[in-house]
Formats: sequence, structure tokens, C-alpha cells
Amino acid sequence: MVDKIVKSLIGITGSFISIPFMKELVVFFISLCPILELRGGLIAAALFDMDPVISYIICIIGNIIPIPFILWLINKILNRMRTSEIKKIKSVALWLDKKVDKHKSQIEKLGYWGLVLFVGIPLPGTGAWTGCLIASVLEMDKKKSFFAALAGVIMASIIMMIISFGLLSKII
Repeated sequence: MVDKIVKSLIGITGSFISIPFMKELVVFFISLCPILELRGGLIAAALFDMDPVISYIICIIGNIIPIPFILWLINKILNRMRTSEIKKIKSVALWLDKKVDKHKSQIEKLGYWGLVLFVGIPLPGTGAWTGCLIASVLEMDKKKSFFAALAGVIMASIIMMIISFGLLSKII
């Protein structure tokens, strides 16, 4: 699923890619996005045939930037969304609550190591955004959660580098 979304985004940016640093910007913004995160960013970088080291740094930075904002602000935002009179906003909050409920037992069992593994194993529905959302809802220590998520991002980035620039580049 992530690779299809990434390919679509690359297709949209088609004629703009010749602009200096546009590939890097696209990879950075993909890495910032929930769901895609650095998994999508590294796939895009490999498809753009970018330098692996530069791609790695861009994707790590893009995936780390949202973490503190999620950890420190998401509960306040979710509380406001849950009490919103706008149905769409309320439904997004309920959807996020279901997502948290679905995955929180994985993190509760192992604590911060669970957060590292949840963020670090690149499977659909996992990642820094969801992991930090769960850590916030569980009211885990924010500083420890930040470092656990950071360790998970590094773990996921290594796995995705091997897949994106190792296996994927051989296939394409």
C-alpha cells in the first residue's frame, strides 16, 4: 500500500522533479506524513535514484520532527476533537481512539521497549505517529517516549534502507 501511495505522489510531482532539491523536498515531506513516514520516504528516494546516505538523513529528520509535537500536544487536540460539534472532526477522533485501542496492548506489555519495537518494525499501521499517539494516550513519560520512538525510527530506517536501496533497487 505504501509503495502505491509513494508512486502516486512521485507521479504528481513529475515535471517539478527537475527543479533543484525537489526530489529531496518530496522525500522529506513524505517522511513527515503519517502512514507513509520514513518507510515511504526511503522508497521514494530509491525510486528517485537518490544518494542513500543523503536520503537516510532526510528521512530520519522528516520522521523525527513530528514526534515531540505528537507527544506533548495530541491529547489536548484529541480531547477537543472528541467534544467537537462537527461530526467529521469527532469521527476522526473516534477513529484515532479505535486505532489506539487496537495497538495499545502491544506497548503496555513491554513499556518503552514495546514502543521501540512498535515504531521500529515497519509494518502497516505502525510507526512514530501511531506509537507516539499511543504513548500519549497511555500517559507514558514524554522524554522516555521520545527516546524510545527515536530508537524505533532508527531501527525502522535501517530495515527500510536494506529493503529500499538493497532489494528494491535490484528489482527496479
